Amino acid sequence: MLEWISLHAVELVNIIIIDLTLAGDNAIVVGMAASRVAPSLRAKVIFWGIAGAVVLRVLFSGIAVQLLQVIGLTLAGGLLLLFVAWKMYHQLVDHSAHSIDDVEAQVASTERKASEVGFWSALWTIILADVSMSLDNVLAVAGVAQGAQEPLPVLIIGLGLAIILMAVASTYIARLLARYPWIAWIGLIIIVWVALDMIYTDSHKITCATYGIGCSETLWHAVLHRLGLGPGGAPL
Repeated sequence: MLEWISLHAVELVNIIIIDLTLAGDNAIVVGMAASRVAPSLRAKVIFWGIAGAVVLRVLFSGIAVQLLQVIGLTLAGGLLLLFVAWKMYHQLVDHSAHSIDDVEAQVASTERKASEVGFWSALWTIILADVSMSLDNVLAVAGVAQGAQEPLPVLIIGLGLAIILMAVASTYIARLLARYPWIAWIGLIIIVWVALDMIYTDSHKITCATYGIGCSETLWHAVLHRLGLGPGGAPL
């Protein structure tokens, strides 16, 4: 077991940071939606909002495993992940975004609001947001797992960790990210790297299938080659 962990240490650390970075958003989205319903319904909205996010992550992970095996779709996934990174960058530099303290205060408030909505309206808002967040998380974790020698176990661990963090500790994580924003910046850098690696690697697969060249190149190997640190010690 220890040998397996050491073999996949880089992928596991990347997945943990990605999950930490993306799990905090879930608490804010669910809390904001729950704060808009009657106080008696808020616990119910939060429970079913989290349950829906869990189901979506399981479904998306199963689909992602199959789709990322298709040449060209990993390239598309990498481009989508770059867009996710762009949105995440804007969230990090936008200091007007909602804080977890504000959201928790709204959820705890017993005052009725003029803009109050029904249970199903709030739940639908959460599900729509979960579709985007679940896809973001699964794409990022699947992209990391692709670089591992045993991608499926790494993907399962990444998915399981995302679900646990989201269901149990998302509020704490949101506070952690607010207190230590550098964690989110590291997560952003990792997501950008994963996206570029997916784009670069799948581009080589397309080139390999079309022209028979570049069949084993990854972004990491390419960087090593350009630095003269790859096999043979000289840049390609």
